[in-house]
Amino acid sequence: MTYGREAVGTGTARVTAVAEPRADRRLAAAAEFGVPLNRCVSDWSDLAGSPDLDVDAVIITTPDRQHTAPALAFLARGLPLLLEKPMAPTEAEAEAIVAAAAQAGVIVCVAHVLRYSAYTAAVKAALDGDRIGEVVSIQHLEPVGWWHQAHSFVRGNWRRSGESNPMLMAKCCHDVDWLGYLVDRPALRVSSFGGLQHFTAANRPAGAGTQCLDCAVEPDCPYSAKRIYLDHVDDPVARRWPLSVLAVEVNTESITEALRVGPYGRCVYDCDNDVVDNQVVAMRYTSGLTATFTMTAFTPMQRRQTRLFGSHGSVDGDGRFLTVTDFRTGETETIDASGPEDSFGHDGGDGGLVDALLAAVTAGDPALLSSDMPASLASHRVVWAAERARLTGTVVTI
Repeated sequence: MTYGREAVGTGTARVTAVAEPRADRRLAAAAEFGVPLNRCVSDWSDLAGSPDLDVDAVIITTPDRQHTAPALAFLARGLPLLLEKPMAPTEAEAEAIVAAAAQAGVIVCVAHVLRYSAYTAAVKAALDGDRIGEVVSIQHLEPVGWWHQAHSFVRGNWRRSGESNPMLMAKCCHDVDWLGYLVDRPALRVSSFGGLQHFTAANRPAGAGTQCLDCAVEPDCPYSAKRIYLDHVDDPVARRWPLSVLAVEVNTESITEALRVGPYGRCVYDCDNDVVDNQVVAMRYTSGLTATFTMTAFTPMQRRQTRLFGSHGSVDGDGRFLTVTDFRTGETETIDASGPEDSFGHDGGDGGLVDALLAAVTAGDPALLSSDMPASLASHRVVWAAERARLTGTVVTI
């Protein structure tokens, strides 16, 4: 829905077909985008096999482990794709998609939306403009946010690696790709530590119930579903997300019912989650450049924070402002790097990605995108290597 809205909002694109297994979501999309009901199907294969599918591009946002089959099917028809990250759950499947894209000879873009924000452009300009000399090391933090972790990775769709992906791939392949984009060189060796520290039965408070709506200790719990969802029913930002995940029509009654019968009302200490809630990754790139990346649930939900240390200067960034220090002059400059759309959608990255995709497909020019399929595969390989390193306690060479 996000990419569809962004595309339609440009005035240069229309949504002409929808595949969605949930009837209420399918009908809501049809109504919003004006799609005829005969072009709204419950299974993507009905569109892929349709002889009269006359479209210019396809957006694939199926669940993580259901990317490969539709990607291959639409590529077989020679259609450009926007493929939601991660590409696929396994390296072999990702390689198959890359090979199919090359054979089809069409534009295929993985949704590395962080590349397309105004903030990223400012960081990239500082590095490419030799503001800090040669980059020697990087510290990067992904502050997931306590309630976002509970929503998506404890109660929600990405709580189990076997059903979606490990946390590092499901959430943070954005970040690994972004770091590679900034330094413009491959990672060679990776190590990692982390685990599921807090959201376990061992940390369940005495007297806690299985559901927040009926829990005696809920008022004192930071992960209270009542506080995360019901207290924000009238907030327009929360109504767009995360409340839209719980109900198509957002109101007190629908959200209360969703909490009572669905997964989002469960006690965070009584779920079937197994993905990590904290992880640290250390990477060594060519030229000896090193980077550390930290993902943690235990923060406010903030923008990513990055410190880049160069031979002639440094950059401190908080997702909006950059503080650039020049060692040659001793001067410090603060740059407001926020874009006009930074209030939602990865600080404008969602819209930037869609704009770039539409321009690339219209012109038939993949160079209008900031990454290609081999680059996406390379950054995914770093993530898979980091997860192997975490599980085996080794340093993995890529």
